[in-house]
Amino acid sequence: MIKIKIIMLGASLEQNGGIATVENLILKHIPPHIQIQHLTSHDEGSIAHRIAVFGKCLVKLLWMLSSQRTDIVYIHISDGGSVFRKAIIALTAFIFRKPVIIHAHGAEFHLTYSRLPKWAKRGLNSIFCRCNGFIVLSKTWKDFYVNNLGLNPQQVFILPNPTELPVQIPERLNVKKVTLLFCGRVGQRKGAFDLIRAFANLPSTLKKRSDLILAGDGDLEEAKNLVASLNLGEQITFLGWVNSAQRDKLLSKSDVFILPSYNEALPMAILEAMGWGLPIISTPVGGIPELVISHKNGLLVAPGDVEQLSEAMQSLIENETLRLSLGKAAREIVSPFDVDKYSPQLVNIFMECCNITARK
Repeated sequence: MIKIKIIMLGASLEQNGGIATVENLILKHIPPHIQIQHLTSHDEGSIAHRIAVFGKCLVKLLWMLSSQRTDIVYIHISDGGSVFRKAIIALTAFIFRKPVIIHAHGAEFHLTYSRLPKWAKRGLNSIFCRCNGFIVLSKTWKDFYVNNLGLNPQQVFILPNPTELPVQIPERLNVKKVTLLFCGRVGQRKGAFDLIRAFANLPSTLKKRSDLILAGDGDLEEAKNLVASLNLGEQITFLGWVNSAQRDKLLSKSDVFILPSYNEALPMAILEAMGWGLPIISTPVGGIPELVISHKNGLLVAPGDVEQLSEAMQSLIENETLRLSLGKAAREIVSPFDVDKYSPQLVNIFMECCNITARK
């Protein structure tokens, strides 16, 4: 068995969010012959703290590249400032002639890219095209990077995010009060405010038959003020950020999962909810429509369409048969995304990129 030594750079493993979740799953499930050392290139906090974290990461990376064998530099990238930090890291790896794999997670990378001046776009295109491998989360994102940044289609690997599937899921029969669950950063991009307004538009009889739970950090004060102004304090609960054990408990006790986002890559929250057999209400953005098929395993609504969102919620609150059938299909569709099937695919990408390097 060929041993591969990899330096993986990305968000702090203690950080909230999808990238850290994926990093932890990779480290937990990667086979022993793939030796991964993780370097934290970003952590939440003040600007000074973020600069210090990145500076320390860069110094450690330089030391590792110069003092020990490294087969691949594996970089997790988001959007915004992450793009520039990871470009510096990639250039550093190129100086040492190390193969680079970039794993793109950014839900709003297209917006970051569109705001760049032409010279910055050319520089970024050059860096991305020079990588040995470029991992994206969906066909939609592959098309974007190929068509807009000039990547070679053979260079781009589609690898949707993984999830750990629970062994058993609840039956959810004869539910007296339907629990609607949102997990994610509370704010405009994830559609949290639209969700609150859509819940407010439900007939009073259905509001009494349901509860809405929002789990996540973000613009909580603004969201709570909106709930108060709509007199929904008894029906809507804010939990703040929850850990993985708390999240799984929530998913096991919920009946519908809702994430009406404006922009996404491929949300871990949806994969986790589908793994727990929940029907999904979401939007056709990013890689979501490649996973959630309307009226088969969930319902898709237009981003920002509060009325349509309210109608979708109403149909699933009223119709238990529909809830259960969509939830059962969701569980079946997400089965291929189990992390035990994901790890071999990731290893194959590592191996292929090593072979590419060898041929060069």
